[in-house]
Amino acid sequence: MDHFRVENLSISFGGLKAVHEVSFRVEENFIFSIIGPNGSGKTTIFNLISGIYRPDSGSVLLEGENLTGQSPDRIARRGIARTFQNIELFSNASVLDNLLLGRHIHMKTGVFSGAFLWGRRSRAAREEIRNREFVERIIDFLDLQSVRDLPVASLPYGKRKLVELGRALALEPKLLLLDEPSAGMNTEEKEDLNLWIRDIREDYGVTILLIEHDMNMIMGISDRIMAINHGQTIIEGSPQEIQNHPEVIRAYLGETDA
Repeated sequence: MDHFRVENLSISFGGLKAVHEVSFRVEENFIFSIIGPNGSGKTTIFNLISGIYRPDSGSVLLEGENLTGQSPDRIARRGIARTFQNIELFSNASVLDNLLLGRHIHMKTGVFSGAFLWGRRSRAAREEIRNREFVERIIDFLDLQSVRDLPVASLPYGKRKLVELGRALALEPKLLLLDEPSAGMNTEEKEDLNLWIRDIREDYGVTILLIEHDMNMIMGISDRIMAINHGQTIIEGSPQEIQNHPEVIRAYLGETDA
């Protein structure tokens, strides 16, 4: 059984086919990348997988469970987390608090019940300790110790991208969707990100679905790559198979940024 599978996924907006019968499979612990020019449908595929859009047809399955058309929070509870092209964080909250928000789906004690379960040995207290310990490990992992108590708004862009990555990790996902994680980063930050993505796969056992425009990064980190254009698959294969494929080259050189 495939770890993650998309079958004949399609959606149209105003008669325009944004994604048309896209299918792919991702093995467990693989880094699977989706490439294509701007406007080719990459982020739309992520929005369909994560429940932001409901597909016109097709299916999304994680470990054999059909998640097609379910709400984003239910999909997150089933083990799919994501980051966004445009950072989606609480700017005035601290790094620590933003990461703790990523633990919300694992919190079994609500505000009302928690009020009656106070005390160090209460269920609410034990749950709070577990969640904080998990988040502190992420802070150490992503080297965010020096900024843990600072508001996100005060951080440089590259650090904010790491905080968003950390919040997605806090959900303990089985599948992590990374939408252009290196955008806005300098060369050194991109090199560090490369290592962190590999370590997330190895240390956390997370399968990764990646959208990225940095082709050096894509070719160096991916196990499999799918190239798309105009909402349709051009080719899927190994980095070596993708790199010199004439249709992939034509799609990149023949399209301008939108």
